Amino acid sequence: MNIEALIIDLFLLIISLGAMHFISKHYFIESLDHISKKLRLSSDMAGSTLMAAGSSAPELAVALFAIFMKGNHEAIGIGTIVGSALFNILVIIGVVMYIRRNAKLIWQPIFRDIVFYILAILLLGYTFYTGEVSLLSGILLVGTYFLYLIVVYYWKRISFYKDKEDDPEKNGPEKIKNGLLNAGFRAFNIYVSRYQLIVFIVSVALISLLSWVLVKSAVGISAALGIPELLVGITIVAVGTSVPDLISSTIVARQGRPGMAINNAIGSNTFDILIGLGLPFLLYVLIKGEGFGLLSTDLYVSIGILLSSSVILLFFFILGGWRSSRPVGIVLIILYLIYLGHVICTSSC
Repeated sequence: MNIEALIIDLFLLIISLGAMHFISKHYFIESLDHISKKLRLSSDMAGSTLMAAGSSAPELAVALFAIFMKGNHEAIGIGTIVGSALFNILVIIGVVMYIRRNAKLIWQPIFRDIVFYILAILLLGYTFYTGEVSLLSGILLVGTYFLYLIVVYYWKRISFYKDKEDDPEKNGPEKIKNGLLNAGFRAFNIYVSRYQLIVFIVSVALISLLSWVLVKSAVGISAALGIPELLVGITIVAVGTSVPDLISSTIVARQGRPGMAINNAIGSNTFDILIGLGLPFLLYVLIKGEGFGLLSTDLYVSIGILLSSSVILLFFFILGGWRSSRPVGIVLIILYLIYLGHVICTSSC
């Protein structure tokens, strides 16, 4: 064991996590709110689209890198998407429901996102069933996401509901208040407020870069400690790329917007599957002029886990009258821990 390399990787892991938290809290969320207001997006629309796409940038980067990398490493990208999706749907929503217990949720946008998420899983299942990535599968995945965006835009007119989380004064981003250093941050924030679109793009880029550092350091730690690579891909890589989602959703939930946080988690999963995998699939076929075969090992199991977790979540929401529940949050987190236990047992037994 290389102790020096292990210490460096641990240091990078801690630094990258701290930096992602700071950027997400003070720049990503604030720029998102600014852009959402400029575009006149509702809270649930922002959570399902801008916030979801921005916080899912690491997963998209990993999938693109894995699919175009020589040596048939597409399983890494698919594994990251599946692991991240399960983390989002079970851990992030579980934490949000634990933080904002007994909060009344606006059911229409959540129901919409769960339906499209289930549709995304079924389309991914179809791709796995065919056994190869083709032009048709890429078009179906990416095209469905554009359909999702259209439905999100018109959803309020279709389902007739009012977003109670849209009060900017009550639910605005947390502000830095005290201290000389914080005064400097406030002055800097006033300066960059004119360029929030650039701040948003730079924040996403930095989050992606920090996620890459997080993943690299986690892989180094796993190598030093002798942890199996399969376990690393499903757990460390997937959780590492989902950290921005968790941080952003936690901040938003503490601000009194649990619905936006839940829409972000489900919307991130929809983005991960339809764009995080669909776009790399489509680009590969267009650039290479041909598709590629998919490994069949555990693909149906993964699809089953994704589908069952979304159905379980929908069942909990309906049964609980579309209210957040701390016991349900705990159950979701426990289900994820059971999943991890299964993965660890499968990979080591």
